[in-house]
Amino acid sequence: MQGPVCLLANAGSGKQEGGVERLVAPLLAAGIAPELRILPKGADVVAAARGARDGFATVIAAGGDGTVCGVAEALAGSETVMGILPLGTFNFFARSLGLSNDPAQAARQLAAGRVQRVAAAEVNGRLFLNNASLGLYPALLERREAAYARWGRSRLAAYWSAVRTLVSYDRPSRLRITVDGRTDHWRSPMVFIAQNAYQLEQYGLLEGVDLIRQGKLAIYVAPEVRRWQVLGFALKMALRTARPYRDFTLEAGEEMVIETRAPRRTIARDGERAKMQAPFRFRVLPGALKVIVPVGGA
Repeated sequence: MQGPVCLLANAGSGKQEGGVERLVAPLLAAGIAPELRILPKGADVVAAARGARDGFATVIAAGGDGTVCGVAEALAGSETVMGILPLGTFNFFARSLGLSNDPAQAARQLAAGRVQRVAAAEVNGRLFLNNASLGLYPALLERREAAYARWGRSRLAAYWSAVRTLVSYDRPSRLRITVDGRTDHWRSPMVFIAQNAYQLEQYGLLEGVDLIRQGKLAIYVAPEVRRWQVLGFALKMALRTARPYRDFTLEAGEEMVIETRAPRRTIARDGERAKMQAPFRFRVLPGALKVIVPVGGA
């Protein structure tokens, strides 16, 4: 790493044994002395990263996919280099770069790593690295967070919130979807837009992997189903037996627009949720980020 380094650490992320300060040790051993800035719970990650962008050559995001996404949004399009120390549950973006899921090992990889440009995507100007969606999935995330707040983070709480979301499903949304200029009308409970090929591999959705590697978004449109059928569809997705053109529609494109009857909808981006104004415009951002990857990785 060249120049001053800032380490932005999310104090609320997992894997906190010994505190986030322990993450500095492998960097110090490699001759890198970062300025450590702890992000308190509820902090505006994007604003914090923008505050560090102009004063540091490298900004390292220590946290889960949501924290990494926020830092990436602030750094996209700039010459500031981004590093990642994975502290979350899934760490899909970090793992897609070849970084270890162990934060200490990932720190050593960063110290010896190289800089590479990687793509991102955005919806209505807000960046995402893994996926974005509307419909059932954002509703599931909202209910899951409520369950976590009430009963604590556990698989049981996550499963229970998912079941409650699915059984309360009412009817599919009317959507007008335009992909690279081609327009179709749909009735669907959920649209899932993927930008990370590694995540699709983990989910067994292999048909979309090559599309993303070609520089496109993989767009999954769930079928119109009745309430009793949505549980069956969710089970196929969980068991990784769902297949495109049989269980859902797979589209691909560099740009897409989703229009809905509702003027505002909740959009999920890398696990974070926010209300956005329709229409929803998605596009690929080629080479948007300068990211440190392991030697031989990504």
